[in-house]
Amino acid sequence: MSDPLNTPEDAQQELMAFMAGGQEFCVDIMAIREIRGWTAATPLPKTPGYMKGVINLRGTILPILDLSARLGLGTCEPSGRNVIMVVQIANRSVGLLVDSVSEIIMVKANEIQPAPSVAMDEMKALIMGIIPVGQRLLSLLDVNLVLPEIEVEAA
Repeated sequence: MSDPLNTPEDAQQELMAFMAGGQEFCVDIMAIREIRGWTAATPLPKTPGYMKGVINLRGTILPILDLSARLGLGTCEPSGRNVIMVVQIANRSVGLLVDSVSEIIMVKANEIQPAPSVAMDEMKALIMGIIPVGQRLLSLLDVNLVLPEIEVEAA
């Protein structure tokens, strides 16, 4: 995914908006491979608290990450209303458990504001910017930095 803060001002970017932990976020739609309903995950021992476990997705073992927990917004107790966004991070697919997906939005690079400096350091590292959409504010999430071990591989 290209850095939206360093692209030409009139360049349009297509983003997927979603809810996690009661807050609105968005990601570059090109990072999303699939959106599917919640499937119970098999927990794995000695994994971080934000890892729900793994599922079998058409013969591939897919790790499922609770995005709310990863962002420090509390843990999600999944139900049939939750969804898994399958995203490409580095060279791996990862499932992000979110509350819901809402819409696809088109934004210009000059509409993306820098993340505020008052945000927690860990949260600020994951947020590429803030996008005003009507009366709403969406945080642009950098999916490449969601998993710390993948962040190191991608660097």
